[in-house]
Formats: sequence, C-alpha cells, structure tokens
Amino acid sequence: MDHYLQKDLVINNRELIYKGIFKHKELFNIINKSLEEKGYHKQEKKTEELVTELGKKTFVELRPYKYITAYGKVLIKMKIMLNKVTETTHDGKKFQQGDISIVFDAWVLTDYEARWGMKPFVYFLKGLIHQYIYKWPLETGFHGIVAGDTAFVYAQIKKLLRSYSPKDRKFVSESDVMKEMAEMIKQPSS
Repeated sequence: MDHYLQKDLVINNRELIYKGIFKHKELFNIINKSLEEKGYHKQEKKTEELVTELGKKTFVELRPYKYITAYGKVLIKMKIMLNKVTETTHDGKKFQQGDISIVFDAWVLTDYEARWGMKPFVYFLKGLIHQYIYKWPLETGFHGIVAGDTAFVYAQIKKLLRSYSPKDRKFVSESDVMKEMAEMIKQPSS
C-alpha cells in the first residue's frame, strides 16, 4: 500500500447533479472509458446498494489514480450517488429514472522519501523552497494534469447526461443566423 507524505487538494467538492432518465450501464461505461483514455488505473473504494420503497439507492466511491513520476501521482476521488432510481420506459426503450449526484475531488500526492533518501535536512529544505520560494516545473505541472483530467471526465459525464434530455429544442442553422444578422445590419438604427 502506498503512503504519501504530502497531499495537495486541487479540486474540492465539484458536484454534478442530474435528475431524469439515464442508463446506469452507459453512465459507468463513460466513466470507465474516459478514465482509461486519460491513463488512470481504476480503483473502487466502496459500493453500497439499498432498495427502498422509493427506489434503489446506490453509492459508489471510485479512486482512480495515475503515476506521473516515481514519487508523485494524481488521484481523482469520485463519489457517485444514485437516489430514487426506478425502471421506466421512454420511447419504447428501457431506462432508469432518478437523481444522480457525482462529487469530484482531485489530489496531487507526493512522497519525496524515496527521492531524498530520508535526509531530514535536505527534505526540510526542499519542502521550504517548494512551499515559499520556487516550485519545480514538473511538480507544478501535477496540478494542471489532475485538474485537466478531472474536467475531461466531468465533461464526458455531463455530455452523456445531456443526451438524455428532451430533444424539443429548436435547432438554428448557421446560415439562418447569418441571414438574421445581415438583416439587422441593414436596418437603420433608431
């Protein structure tokens, strides 16, 4: 088991909330696919499921991680809560309906014990320099990597959930918008 001496929280409680129809299998497939695409190793911390009168209640905690260097890795902690989930049919297809809440935390975990050979003075001096004076470029990049990867996973899930929303929105083509703008330009201002 890995232990890390320095843990930096990059993203704290970024929440994605959705109420409506969805497919449980597609939700978890898109999570797994987007994590694999970014090179993360999947790790499931906890899964709980409870059946109530209002529907199924499911809690899944995932902790996918990716090693950046021998002494540093990034971790995305995802708490997925499905509440009041019931089976439903929409347009002849089977779906689940309920509330989804996904909470994201992103961490940078570093352990310089192996790198610095546990020389206390060097370790302490490096920590002071890193905290107050200068951050080495590779270590600074850890925060950007985990923030970008978390944003990617968040966007993929949001895109999937939006695909379930009703398609009754009116589509306006680019040519229609250009014609409308041309007419507005031709009209004299009052």
